[in-house]
Amino acid sequence: MRSRNPEPLWRDVVGQELRARRRVRGDTLHDVARRAGVSPQYLSEMERGRKEPSSEMLAAVAGALESSLLDLTAAAAEQLRERARSAGTGGEQVRSAFVLAA
Repeated sequence: MRSRNPEPLWRDVVGQELRARRRVRGDTLHDVARRAGVSPQYLSEMERGRKEPSSEMLAAVAGALESSLLDLTAAAAEQLRERARSAGTGGEQVRSAFVLAA
C-alpha cells in the first residue's frame, strides 16, 4: 500500500491565502490587523495556521483586505483541489475539500 501525505489543514490553507493577499496588496500585519479589529499577533497566528479563526474573524480580515469571506474560502478550497490533483488523489478528497469550504 502506498503511503499518503496527510491532507493540509483548512486553517493552514486559509492562513496562506490571507498572507498572500496581504502581501500582494503591500499591507503590513499592523495595517490589516487595525482595519480588521484584531491584534497583529492574532493575525500573524491566523496566517501561520496556528489559530482556527471563526467565520466572523475571517470575514473581518477578508474585509480589511477588500475581499469577502466567499472569495477567501473559494480560493482556499481551490488550493485544496489543486493539491489533491497534483498528489494524484481521488475525487473523494476533492469533494471533501469542497464540503470543508461550504
